[in-house]
Amino acid sequence: MSDRILAAVMVAPHARVEVREFDRPDLPQGSAQLRTERSEVCGTDVHLWHGRLAGVPYPIIPGHVSAGTLERIRGPLQGLDGSDLHEGDRVAFFDVHRTCGRCRACTVHRTPTRCHARRVYGITDAASEGLYGGWSQAIYLEPGVGIARLPNSVTFDDYIGGGCGLLTAVHILERAALRPGDTVLVQGSGAVGLSAIALSRVGGASTVIAVGAPVDRLDLARRMGADYVFDVTATTREQRLDEVRALTHGEGADVVIEAAGAAAAVPEGLDLARDGGRYVIAGHYTDAGDVVINAHRQINRKHLEIRGCWGSEPGHFIRALALLERYAARVPWREVGGSTYSLHQLNDALADAEAMRITKALVDPWRDA
Repeated sequence: MSDRILAAVMVAPHARVEVREFDRPDLPQGSAQLRTERSEVCGTDVHLWHGRLAGVPYPIIPGHVSAGTLERIRGPLQGLDGSDLHEGDRVAFFDVHRTCGRCRACTVHRTPTRCHARRVYGITDAASEGLYGGWSQAIYLEPGVGIARLPNSVTFDDYIGGGCGLLTAVHILERAALRPGDTVLVQGSGAVGLSAIALSRVGGASTVIAVGAPVDRLDLARRMGADYVFDVTATTREQRLDEVRALTHGEGADVVIEAAGAAAAVPEGLDLARDGGRYVIAGHYTDAGDVVINAHRQINRKHLEIRGCWGSEPGHFIRALALLERYAARVPWREVGGSTYSLHQLNDALADAEAMRITKALVDPWRDA
């Protein structure tokens, strides 16, 4: 086992990603070293590359959702289900760590995604602190990180194809309070939107509508479970509203999910929801700018319920694994990550993701090593 580990470092916003060497981490009691088999380049990483997230301690090792094999363990180590973990186990881990469990967000409001102590692998930990990101041949799993075995039937590509988008979609559907027979409309055909489409389908929606672009993503949206797709580059807002109402007895969708991250999606989504419907906004992870809405016409008179959805929690992580175990053979999550890149190719991966040539990239840190 080598004492030197290669990792790709995002030095600063707009700077080229560099491959650097790191020391093998020392392991305190209750920690582990993960041999990274797969990580991802998702929309969040593009935002990091452009400096759109506040408080990021560059240089960092990105890659906030990853999976691999437990290579070294120090002391007894248990998974989130209470089972003992061993060296050689195939696992994934929950990227959020160090939530305090004591503040008002954690205890009173039960919103640990808003805990001020919350840290996220691949985003909030500086490269100088150690191997806290998946764009690396190994990841340091500090004591207290939530770890779970991958089901035998779930490949690394299945898990990372779903990735952070799947975990977020589990939370979205929980916030949406989906009921059997609902019509669901998903704005956005990126990784989050595609998983929201799949979970709406398996969760009992009678009709699933996707609004997005480009065409290849809309084709994948159909394979993920969408009944109807609308290309935002080939249709107008008025055309989409007319078509959606024609599909829903003139009413609009029971549930609209915003997973586009575009400011213009929000006023349109308010119009696409039926009176008394639910609108879940999950795509605005960064500030996309202001929009104009009419609170009377688009919200109050419609008796519309609007919910935000920020991040995910350990329960969403565990449920995502259960969904992959049950449905990965029929839902093509692995196709969401259509291309695999080495550590030395991550500048290309970021450029491809930004240009929407791929939905997301898979990262194999051992490729061409």
